[in-house]
Amino acid sequence: MEKDRVLASNNIEDIIHRLKKDDKSAVDELFGYYYPRLYHFSKSILKIETDIDDILQEVFVKIWLNRNKISNVATFNAYIFTITKHEVLNLIRSNLRDHTFKDELFLRTVAEEYQTPNQVEFDEVKSGIDRIVASLPEKRQQVFVLSRTEGLSNKEIARQLNISEKTVEDHITHAIKYIKTSMKGMGVISLLYFYLFL
Repeated sequence: MEKDRVLASNNIEDIIHRLKKDDKSAVDELFGYYYPRLYHFSKSILKIETDIDDILQEVFVKIWLNRNKISNVATFNAYIFTITKHEVLNLIRSNLRDHTFKDELFLRTVAEEYQTPNQVEFDEVKSGIDRIVASLPEKRQQVFVLSRTEGLSNKEIARQLNISEKTVEDHITHAIKYIKTSMKGMGVISLLYFYLFL
C-alpha cells in the first residue's frame, strides 16, 4: 500500500496515461494512493462509516469507465474528489426517506441548538441553497460554483478568472458565511454542511 502511494504521488501522469491505455493495474495504483484520502474525506462529511466502501468502489468503477474522458492530468485530483462528493450526496439523497439513517446522520452532525423535529427533504435543501447561491454577486457566485461544484482549486480558479488566489479565498469565505447565515432559520444546517462540504 505504501509503495503504491509513493508511486502514484510521484508518477501520476504516467499512471493516468496507462489508465487511458486500458491498463487495469493503473486503477490498482490509483486505489492504493487515493483510498485512504477519499475514505477520510467521505467520513468527514457523512460521519457514518457504513457504505463508504461501497461509495469508493463506485468512484473507481466510474474512473475506469470514464478513463478516456480524463484529459487534464493536472486537475485529476479535483476530478476524483468531485466524483466522490457526488456519490456521497447521492447516498444522502437516496437514504433520506430512511428515518433511521436520517436520525443517525442528523444526531452525529448537528449542534443541539440546530436540531428541529421536522427536517425538509434533500431536494428542498438543495433548491434553497441554489436560490441563495444565485443571489450572490456575479463574480462571487462564479468563484463559489467553480470551487464547490466544479471542484477546482483556488489556484485553478484564480488562473481561469485572472484574479489572485487571495481574492478567490475572500470570495469563497464571504459566500459561505452568507449562505450559512441565510439557511440558519430553515433548520437544515446539517444537510447544508454536507452539500457545501464545510
